[in-house]
Amino acid sequence: MWGIHTQRARENFGISSCKLSPVLIRAMALVKKACCLANLETGYLQEDKAAAIIKACDEIIQNKHADQFPLDPFQGGAGTSTNMNINEVIANRALEIMGFEAGNYSIIHPLDDVNRHQSTNDVYPTAVKVAVLEELRELSRRIEALQGAFQKKEKEFAAIVKVGRTEMQEAVPMTLGAEFSAFADAIARDRWRVFKCEERIRLVNLGGTAVGTGLTAPRSYIFLVIEKLRELSGFGLSRGENVVDQTANSDQFVEVAGILKAHAANVIKISNDLRLLNMLGEIRLEPVQAGSSIMPGKVNPVVLESAVQACLRADADCNLVFEMASRSSLQINEFMPLLSFSILEALEMLINVNVMLAKHIRAIRADKDRCMKYVENDPLIITAFVSHIGYERCEKLLKEFFASSAEPANIKKFLKEKLGEETVERILSPENLMSLGYRDNGKNS
Repeated sequence: MWGIHTQRARENFGISSCKLSPVLIRAMALVKKACCLANLETGYLQEDKAAAIIKACDEIIQNKHADQFPLDPFQGGAGTSTNMNINEVIANRALEIMGFEAGNYSIIHPLDDVNRHQSTNDVYPTAVKVAVLEELRELSRRIEALQGAFQKKEKEFAAIVKVGRTEMQEAVPMTLGAEFSAFADAIARDRWRVFKCEERIRLVNLGGTAVGTGLTAPRSYIFLVIEKLRELSGFGLSRGENVVDQTANSDQFVEVAGILKAHAANVIKISNDLRLLNMLGEIRLEPVQAGSSIMPGKVNPVVLESAVQACLRADADCNLVFEMASRSSLQINEFMPLLSFSILEALEMLINVNVMLAKHIRAIRADKDRCMKYVENDPLIITAFVSHIGYERCEKLLKEFFASSAEPANIKKFLKEKLGEETVERILSPENLMSLGYRDNGKNS
């Protein structure tokens, strides 16, 4: 159903095996439908033409005719080839709906009818923003599920005492639940950031045509088309106060990319922490597949490794968003195709990573005995006793322990012998360790 403009683009831009994002194609069709409705209501399109165009748009929005969008996303022209592709497919499908042969452009024309009062420079960026908004909403839902998975483990592991670690060395005691609470809170911040970053993306330049001045579009259409798109999309879209600015500048996407980078950074950090905890035996990851083709029984943390790789790719995509926004010139971002491909790929990968991780986190088990073994063998747990018996006595006890202990050293057992079982259990209890400081009975420290 495509025409000569699409065919030329296929021949000109045979660069990669990548294809246009289905989310972007749907968003383009949604924008075209809004433009058609505005042109119909203002009297610039006949009802029979408009009805056929709208039906063709609806079919594309429903993911039909996906094979009719064959273009490589790495194309020149600020997205003109993609815009022409969708214009031609809509026009030819509309002709079929009306009972005419495809290519009979005297009845419905890809430019004069489907693209009426539009330019690639306002349609394409607007469609990218609609696509990004759709993906941001989905990402927010998936982050919420991951946050919930960590919060559930935080409660489940609240009473498990373990050794905290800093600089890759054993430090003071804490609880496994507290460790997972840090994961949950980092992801909660990501969820809030993703929700908030919608604000900038809701400002669009539809109706601005080539450079944001609205040249060749009637004022009645310009004011109406945004309302139509807002109704169709369900997003709180509005036209930017300065449409020339909205057409020329793409910094809104860089802002979103920065938030996606923050989320990717958190996921990478958490994934690596979970790999370490699994290696130490404090947690047990679900074995999902054989880990080696030569070592029987070996199981690797493959889900976490996959998450790290996907987030690194998303981070690289976000860097490209920065590059493409900064390299635009004067009244247009000619590099919009790579910008859109990169930000939508980053969103898709992060959505899928969150789905994968939430399932994996729910299956994590704790090894309470292994956690306690590390506590019992960590001399630094003496730090928990400083506020109760004083620094100097703790230091003397530690020297005595090192001088007398046999391997394997069990400092918890040693402290029970010196201070009494009740005192040691009370001080090393989860409640005491996580009470946010010790009670000073009203005294000033």
